[in-house]
Amino acid sequence: MQRKKIILLIAVIILAAFLAGGWLYHNRNSAETNVLTLYGNVDIRQVQLSFNGSDRIVQLLVKEGDSVKKGQLLATLDTARLTSNLELQKAQLASQQQIVSRLEAGSRPEEIIKAQADMEAARIDAENAERIYQRSKTLVEQNFVSRQQLDDARAAADAAKAKLHSLQEVLKLIQIGPRKEDIAQAKAVLNANQAALDVARKALADASLYAPDNGIIQGRILEPGDMASPQRPVYTLALTDPIWVRVYVQETALGKLKPGMSAEVSTDSFPGKRYRAWVGFISPTAEFTPKSVETTEVRSSLVYQVRVFVCNSQNELRLGMPATVTISLDSSAPVSESSRCQDS
Repeated sequence: MQRKKIILLIAVIILAAFLAGGWLYHNRNSAETNVLTLYGNVDIRQVQLSFNGSDRIVQLLVKEGDSVKKGQLLATLDTARLTSNLELQKAQLASQQQIVSRLEAGSRPEEIIKAQADMEAARIDAENAERIYQRSKTLVEQNFVSRQQLDDARAAADAAKAKLHSLQEVLKLIQIGPRKEDIAQAKAVLNANQAALDVARKALADASLYAPDNGIIQGRILEPGDMASPQRPVYTLALTDPIWVRVYVQETALGKLKPGMSAEVSTDSFPGKRYRAWVGFISPTAEFTPKSVETTEVRSSLVYQVRVFVCNSQNELRLGMPATVTISLDSSAPVSESSRCQDS
């Protein structure tokens, strides 16, 4: 009887252990199915910084590893030639501005008075030449002067009349002022000089290289004394924002992901530390599994690239760093932009 009780008790204990193990296994599987774990590498954007001009480098103000802010001056070129060209364009613009002002102002009163005086003198000369010609005609009839003298008097009278007519037209032109076409041409040249000045200013401004965004100088390629050009990068800048983990998801898990879903990122470099993250870009096209991704599945399977953006306020994550991404599938509500990196 005692033996039967012991056997029954052992059977009850085994049954209870079996039931407890099944319950734990079920709960663990349920928890695991609600969490998607992905593996990838930290990725950032890199910018090749070049001068938008060709000249010799004078200064390089930062080196590898330096943190820079947006708008910070990084390097300068020799500006002697560019400065001289700028002064030349300024002088040409000022000269053309005076020409336009003179044409728009029209003729000065003194110029009109002079033209009137010249015309009056020409009128007097024409009248005098006509009188001489008429007297010469009378004298020729009386044979007191030769026919040649008469011809000379007539030519002088005609020349005096032509000069009078010419000066009358000159007076009209002076009173009317410059032609509209001349003013328009002068203004067009003025606009061209203004554009040339703007180009010269831009060329001088391009002799200074500024940081386009916050980041870290990853590489310093050229040195002072080197010839710079738009085709030769001076620095390689690694942007510190945005930063993301590039992971790959199989088609069976693709439907569980939505842009904006909250996630967490962890790395081997900082054990136990989790970074706030969210699902950003989900590739619309499939690709073969990259060789750099360690998966248990065959590498010939098709996957989709996903970018999981990370809050990296302490600048601890580096390009290429292996990372683990954990995405809770229970909370499908997207993370608002204002709260993504708060208190991270």
